[in-house]
Amino acid sequence: MITQLSSPLPVYLIDRQESALAHFVIDYGIEHDLYWVCFLKSTGECWTVSNPNIRMEWNHTIGRNSTATQ
Repeated sequence: MITQLSSPLPVYLIDRQESALAHFVIDYGIEHDLYWVCFLKSTGECWTVSNPNIRMEWNHTIGRNSTATQ
């Protein structure tokens, strides 16, 4: 199942060490990771990233600092 996020989420891609916006989530079922369809902020490239390799982007307002994304 593919789900379009109602507003893109700012995320950090661990493997690429870049910020991106997640637009979709793909769920292949209970025995698989979620996959996030993201567009890099720097180049606009589209990447699909598995759940263990993605983190929410830092947000100072709610107390999630930049060290939590790495």
